Amino acid sequence: MLQALLRAGAALVAAGAALQVLGRRAGSTADERAAPLPGDGLVRGPQMVMDHAITVAATPEEIWPWLTQMGWHLGGWYTPHWVDRLLFRDNWESLDRLDPQLVRDLRVGDVIPDGRPGTAHFRVARAEPPGLLVLRSRTHLPPEWGAERRARIAWTWTFCLTELPGSATRIHLRVRGHTSPWWLTGLYVATIIPSDFVMSRGMLRGLKLRAEAREAPEVSGRAPLDQELYLERDAAARSRA
Repeated sequence: MLQALLRAGAALVAAGAALQVLGRRAGSTADERAAPLPGDGLVRGPQMVMDHAITVAATPEEIWPWLTQMGWHLGGWYTPHWVDRLLFRDNWESLDRLDPQLVRDLRVGDVIPDGRPGTAHFRVARAEPPGLLVLRSRTHLPPEWGAERRARIAWTWTFCLTELPGSATRIHLRVRGHTSPWWLTGLYVATIIPSDFVMSRGMLRGLKLRAEAREAPEVSGRAPLDQELYLERDAAARSRA
C-alpha cells in the first residue's frame, strides 16, 4: 500500500514538473525563447515567462484580422470549444469565421476585454500590422484583492508574426507576468503556467485552423465593442469591489 502511494505521489510530481515545462515552452524553439521581443520591457523581473509558437500555412496579412477581433463577447480566444463551454461559459464560444463588424483597426490604448467589466481586460501597448501585437494588463485579479490584500499583477502578451517562404507564418506568443506578494506568485506559478499549455497552445492551434481554412467572413450578430462604455462600467464595478 505504501509503495503504491509513493508511486502515485512520484507520478503526480513528475506530471506537475512536465506541465511546468510544457506550460513555459511548448511548440517554441530555444532560439525563440532566447530572443528579445518587443514588449519585454513592460514587465520587469517576471516570475512567469511562457513562449509558445506554431507555423501556419497562411500569410501574416491573412492571420492579422483574427487577432483584431479577439476578446470576450467578440471573436473569443480561439481556444477549443470544450474549453469555452466547460471553463468559460460566460465568454461565448470562439467564432470560426471572421466577422467584418468585429475586425478592428487596433491602436495603442484600445481595450480588448477578457471578461465582464470589473473582471479583466487588456490594453494594446503596440500594434504594428501585420507583424506585431503587444497587449498588457494589470486587471487580471479580483479587484478586492488589490485593496484588501495588496495583490498586484503586470501581464503582457506579445504576438510576433514572421513571414516564412511558401506563404507561411511563424506565430510566436510570449507571455510575461510579475505578481506580488509571494503567495500570489506561488498561486500563479502553480496554476497559470500548467494551464497555459492548454490555453495558449489551444489558442495558437485555433488560429492555425481558422486561418488555413480560409472560410468566407460572416456576420455573427455579436455587437462591436463600445470601449468607452466598457471602461465606464469597469470603473464603476471596481469602485464597488
